[in-house]
Amino acid sequence: MKIDTNIKIHAPVEQVWNMLIDFKNYPKWNLFISKIEGEQKEGERLTVAIAPPGGSPATFKPVINKYVPNKELRWVGTFVYRWLFRGEHYFLLKDNGDGSTDFTQGENFTGCLVPLFSFFAAKKTATGFNLMNSNLKDILEKRE
Repeated sequence: MKIDTNIKIHAPVEQVWNMLIDFKNYPKWNLFISKIEGEQKEGERLTVAIAPPGGSPATFKPVINKYVPNKELRWVGTFVYRWLFRGEHYFLLKDNGDGSTDFTQGENFTGCLVPLFSFFAAKKTATGFNLMNSNLKDILEKRE
């Protein structure tokens, strides 16, 4: 199962990236991911707290598997065992060459529990992704 959301942000890719990786300030603007802690490099474990709209708050401890400044941030988390439930979360940034950035946030889910997740939480998760995307757009476009 895959959830994929995107938004066009009228801000340079470097500004979008800098806001995305400024984890300590997430509580000030991000209504979906309320906290991220950890070192920003491949192989490092993060602590990520989310609050999906209409859903239950949750905390995960994923590992960064891709970190490419101004382009891509990915992390992978599992629930108990990889075959049971695995999610690869990603943020992709594309410089449009006109001072704007296409921002994509999504997640690929695999494992035996995906049908259960799909039924109970997929819609709330997608709503949370879109909420964060809008929060990011709003804060960056107000800066200009």
